Amino acid sequence: MSTAHHPIAIVGAGLGGLTLARVLRVHGVEAAVFDLDASPAARTQGGMLDIHDDSGQVALRAAGLYDAFLTHVHAGGQATRVLDKDARVLLDTPDDGDGGRPEIDRGELRRLLLGSIPEGVIRWGAKVTGARPLGGGRHEVTLEDGGSFTTDLLIGADGAWSRVRPLVSDARPAYTGISFVEADLPDADVRHPVSAEVVGGGMLFALGAGRGFLAHRESDGSLHVYTAVEAPEEWLDGIDFTDTETAKQAVLDHFDGWDKSLRALVGDAEGTLVPRRIHALPVGHRWDRTPGVTMLGDAAHLMSPFAGEGANLALIDGADLGLALVAHPGDTEAAVAAYEEKMFARAERSAADSAQGGAVLFRADAPQGLVDMFTGGLPEVSGSVPSA
Repeated sequence: MSTAHHPIAIVGAGLGGLTLARVLRVHGVEAAVFDLDASPAARTQGGMLDIHDDSGQVALRAAGLYDAFLTHVHAGGQATRVLDKDARVLLDTPDDGDGGRPEIDRGELRRLLLGSIPEGVIRWGAKVTGARPLGGGRHEVTLEDGGSFTTDLLIGADGAWSRVRPLVSDARPAYTGISFVEADLPDADVRHPVSAEVVGGGMLFALGAGRGFLAHRESDGSLHVYTAVEAPEEWLDGIDFTDTETAKQAVLDHFDGWDKSLRALVGDAEGTLVPRRIHALPVGHRWDRTPGVTMLGDAAHLMSPFAGEGANLALIDGADLGLALVAHPGDTEAAVAAYEEKMFARAERSAADSAQGGAVLFRADAPQGLVDMFTGGLPEVSGSVPSA
């Protein structure tokens, strides 16, 4: 069986990979995209993202999708509330509508990108299992179904546990010391009015030392809750998440003495709780220029979510790489080198801010650090947190 060849191959149809494919297409350059999911609907894409005016919005403009993006913005979603464990409101900032960080449902943003790419560009159900250099910058990529392909430029847009990363780096994500348990309260104004009032119209931070509830109102009126706990990496292994009521109690055991309106964010949740450990690559992760391969998004610089930069960096990485390739026709190495120089510096700053944000959120006097950050001109923690 002959092996297909693709001049540009993107592994991963997440936000970054799709943005790259779209920007290339705007400029008449074709790329093949490979994704392990069986279809675009294979996984829930829930959660809200705030799209920054100096990164994510710039990328959407480059992709020719900015105006369409604005039609999906969640009005009021930039509102932010900060509470202590007794549910005292320490900060309540309305959405001022300035457009600096408008909120959009992750699923809506992904659908917008998917709709801008012709059918057939994305190969669904194509799980990459490995890749090897062939010389001269070319690589052979193997798939789980036994197939393979070759490419002149291999781009890892395949997330935290990238199969492309080992070609350029030995680094692996490390546990940050924070675990999340995600929960949902649908139709909150009707079915969960107390929780709806607590969260407000946008993002809620209810914090104490080493733990807290981070929640946001989604565009469909539901509430998505991230319960955060500083805990050993194995903590979640000791909870039976197939028994939701038992799992709720195991989580709430870490919130004894907290106001009942905050505990209800987990206690009254509907559906299954979802555990998630927070991992990160080292701040300043980079690699030597390796011919014919590069990475973007979490594959390149996975970081904690506490500066709201992950999705924005994936978007701007994809746009910058696409524009660099267009600007250096016939010289892929020059294009990738220019992209990586910009990407490495940007990612290092954001990863440092993310790590600092996590330390501030859960420090001993929480939520005072976050209040100071929002009111004292320190680097700001964003309202974005990971989605399923």
